[in-house]
Amino acid sequence: MTKRRIDPAEGMAALRAWRDCEERGADAGRTVVVTAVRFTLEEIGALHPGRSVEVRVPPAGAVQILPGATHRRGTPPAVVETDARTWLSLASGLLTWEEAVSSSRVAASGQRTDLAPYLPLV
Repeated sequence: MTKRRIDPAEGMAALRAWRDCEERGADAGRTVVVTAVRFTLEEIGALHPGRSVEVRVPPAGAVQILPGATHRRGTPPAVVETDARTWLSLASGLLTWEEAVSSSRVAASGQRTDLAPYLPLV
């Protein structure tokens, strides 16, 4: 199970603040964005534990999820990478997985990198 570093109440508050800013077209600020990203990465890790797919949202963080082949060193066999805005949009339901992939906002390589069944998180 993924170790929690962000208090869930603090993480949800950051995610709500980010979403409110997104709807108004305002900048949420780096601290809010990084907290929201790290919280949602921790959340997907807690909900779908494992080490077969790595989800990266540079520079905020990364998490390994889903049971299966365990990855220990080097480049994982399955990687999903995106930017913070896209990740938070996916996690909060403002963007679907299909929309993100078709618009090239997500880079996904390897098996089991279709995260549509696991998103949105909240």
